[in-house]
Amino acid sequence: MMQTPEQTPSENTRVARAAGIVSAATMISRVTGLARDTVIAAFFGAGWITDAFWVAYRIPNLLRRFLAEGALTISFVPIFTQYLETKGRKDALELAYNVFTLLSIVAAGVCVLGIVFSPVIVSLIGPGFERGSESFALAVFLNRLMFPYLFFISLSALSMGILNAFRHFTTPALSPVLLNAAIIACSFFLKDLFPQPITALAIGVVIGGVLQLAIQYPYLLRFGVRLQFRFNWTHPGMKQIGLLFLPAVFSGAINTINVFVGTVLATLQPAGSVTYLFYADRIMELPLGVFAIAVGTATLPSFSRHAATGNIAELKSSIAFSLRITLFLIIPAMAALLALSLPIISVIFQRGAFDVRATVLTAQALFCYSVGLWAFSIARVFISTFYSLQDSKWPMRGALVAFAVNLAASLILMGPLKHNGLALANSLSAMIHVAVLVFVLRRKIGSFVDRAFWRSVAKMIAAALAMLASIGLVHWRFPWNTEADFAARLAFLLVAVTLGAVVYFLSAYLLKSSEIHALVNLVKKRLNRA
Repeated sequence: MMQTPEQTPSENTRVARAAGIVSAATMISRVTGLARDTVIAAFFGAGWITDAFWVAYRIPNLLRRFLAEGALTISFVPIFTQYLETKGRKDALELAYNVFTLLSIVAAGVCVLGIVFSPVIVSLIGPGFERGSESFALAVFLNRLMFPYLFFISLSALSMGILNAFRHFTTPALSPVLLNAAIIACSFFLKDLFPQPITALAIGVVIGGVLQLAIQYPYLLRFGVRLQFRFNWTHPGMKQIGLLFLPAVFSGAINTINVFVGTVLATLQPAGSVTYLFYADRIMELPLGVFAIAVGTATLPSFSRHAATGNIAELKSSIAFSLRITLFLIIPAMAALLALSLPIISVIFQRGAFDVRATVLTAQALFCYSVGLWAFSIARVFISTFYSLQDSKWPMRGALVAFAVNLAASLILMGPLKHNGLALANSLSAMIHVAVLVFVLRRKIGSFVDRAFWRSVAKMIAAALAMLASIGLVHWRFPWNTEADFAARLAFLLVAVTLGAVVYFLSAYLLKSSEIHALVNLVKKRLNRA
């Protein structure tokens, strides 16, 4: 008989606590990220210059996901955790040092190749940028400036994996704040120093990468980790990581790859399309990072520990628990983004060079992305599960299916729906991706959810519908006006979000949702301790 989440309170409590830490830190990071994007939108608007910057930034950012966060973390943490659990700290650190050495060499080599072949890369990534044009030249120049960022962020991601395995989550989750702060600072203080002011953003990206690595190193030292060069390429752990890493290069970064495909195809659309998609994706990444990725980051060490000790029953329990706490927060977030896409984009970005037209077109893309938010969110839980079981085959196959669906749907929808078709195709591919992973995981370990799980989900949906009704009431009482002054637009959004959140959590409480009651009990315990 499958265990319920309540049967493993200690591990689930650790997961919930870790997820809470990562969620809070990620919230700070995402808010500063929005501040960064607001500054960029105000200074540079949405046109061929920003399109060139975002295309140039996508390239090292995509490779970062390939080499670091998307592949290295989910392949390194399970093996590193296994060594910690079964062989001890000394052997685990020896493995980490070998990975550090190899990663440094590979990342440095990729940076050099990227700088040399940047014109070729930009031609492939931005086919809508005609060679010899200003947009092409600018994209190549910015891309070359930003490629060193890949080296520093790759080592930063390795540091994050090590610290997470030791159950330290705060600093790695907060490190992106430094990237955002560096870009904002350079936007204000360096933009007037260059013939092309947007060059300041590329400088800020590189500085941010250095700072993200630097802030984590003191915490590595606290755990006795002093990154050193080791050249033992025959280390058995290296082979284990390698077998997981190559498929993870694709499967771990499938969302990024699909967004990247959208960027490529968007260069064939009217000017500004790349920027509309980028800003819409940035808004969607706020709940995705704060809730879903936070849970995925917190659960990977826990899943890996269960798998290393062969405790499949506990693994199933942790999967169900992780899905419940993810959906409890993602379902209302998705409903809010669908209902308030235009007010959200307007309040955050509509100022300076970012006009009403750019606001409306970006909001449309956000709506299409938001349709698949639930799928983007829970996919991370399932990918973590497969990699904790050291199964990289099925995540890669699922990613291949998702990629094929995204590409086909993008080509079909981009004609009638323009950039919105690219966003909608991404959402559809995420749903198919989750369906494949769920089907295979059930065959692999058996059922991992029960009727109690589905009752909880039904209560979440009912509470979200009540929330939508309250937002609709605000729309009826105070009709939205995109061209109103900022104070009026901000007031509308604050009222709608606040009322919606209150109605959702109150409805969940009245429906006796176990998640909201657990949250209330946790708050009571903290207050009693205080």
